[in-house]
Amino acid sequence: MDQSFLLMLSNLLHLHNSIDPTTSLISSPTSTTTASSASAASSPTSLLTSSSAAPLLFFTIASVLSYIASSRPSSPSSATTPSAPAASSSSNPAAAAADYSVSAFRALSTEHIWSLEAPLRDAQWRSLYGLSYPVFTTVVDKLKPHIALSNLSLPSDYAVAMVLSRLAHGFSAKSLAARYSLEPYLISKITNMVTRLLATKLYPEFIKIPVSRRRLIETTQAFEELTSLPNMCGAIDGSPIRLHKQNLSANYKCRYGYPSVLLEVVADHKKIFWDVCVKAPGGTDDATHFRESLLYNRLTSGDIVWDKVINVRGHPVRPYIVGDWCYPLLSFLLTPFSPNGMGTPAQNLFDGMLMKGRSVVVEAIGLLKGRWKILQDLNVGLNHVPQTIVACCVLHNLCQIAREPEPEPWKDPEENGMPPRVLDSEKSFYYFGESLRQALAEDLHQRLSSR
Repeated sequence: MDQSFLLMLSNLLHLHNSIDPTTSLISSPTSTTTASSASAASSPTSLLTSSSAAPLLFFTIASVLSYIASSRPSSPSSATTPSAPAASSSSNPAAAAADYSVSAFRALSTEHIWSLEAPLRDAQWRSLYGLSYPVFTTVVDKLKPHIALSNLSLPSDYAVAMVLSRLAHGFSAKSLAARYSLEPYLISKITNMVTRLLATKLYPEFIKIPVSRRRLIETTQAFEELTSLPNMCGAIDGSPIRLHKQNLSANYKCRYGYPSVLLEVVADHKKIFWDVCVKAPGGTDDATHFRESLLYNRLTSGDIVWDKVINVRGHPVRPYIVGDWCYPLLSFLLTPFSPNGMGTPAQNLFDGMLMKGRSVVVEAIGLLKGRWKILQDLNVGLNHVPQTIVACCVLHNLCQIAREPEPEPWKDPEENGMPPRVLDSEKSFYYFGESLRQALAEDLHQRLSSR
């Protein structure tokens, strides 16, 4: 018989005896029985043969209480502290899974999280999901109606949290499945659903070309304060995103020797992306990738109209973006005169300022990979690689707009390469860009020299 049950029953008998000593169930003070019979009478098991109704009543009560006690979880505190898993969780899969259950997440998001001061709360949320609690709720609110249409059996905020945890820490589907007690295929399915929604439903809202006059003036003025160059509205650069899969064709091998796909972004002065393109394997050069992008087609066709034109030495200067020498020189994309400082003083000064403006996109890419570590070794199916990268870019913009603390940036190796050749279809853009660049260089040199 269970020891806890016997102890509980014995306590009940003693309680009865103290309340009503005239009908002691343990022993009678006037009894003349032997020590052995007294011992037998005092045993809880002797109640089973008693003719009194009271022992049977107490036996029934004790049985019910024993059953209730045995059915309660032995460690109720585990559900109230999901953010601080026990040290033994790594060696106990069941305990680790409990830390990441729906009930544990609910306790964290609705109870424990509000017992903390806002800075501590948000710091804890960033360590788990890569962004603060208010930004997280913004993401959930925007995705919830779309997730509801998928008939997902998990709560929307829990599913989003799980995917953000994977993006922020770079977990594989298999490792996340063990943590959340779900099958790896289900983790992949949920990841693909959430990243697809981020890359399609939220992209138009958070990644937009600065065509409105107010935003365009704000952007060009900020770049002019940084570089002294007028009408600059963005900086472009490409970066290879390493793929976890190794058995890919040779055209996926980037200039650094690992399999990848190429990410191209244009960023503004706040390190917010206003264009994102992922259309080429890692072995593609930046110029080719740019020429295959929708942005290039819109710029060359005149589809994008920037309503801000200034005059520099007789040249009409429309808003333009800047890039390094791996990009073609065009009227809307200015590049340095020389990659090694072999130009005139005016040209070298222009190159230095141009590269200073370009630095914002380098920093933005570093923050993107530092904040969403899955991009350091992307472990999703090849078909879902582009949407996962774009989803991380959307989340990056959300964080920059909300002024989230910037993490330690990821550093890509220094770029090198030859300037691309000019295509026949680009010659008019090239010649105009060449004269425009020279006019800007001479104007900049004269303005700064006269100070």
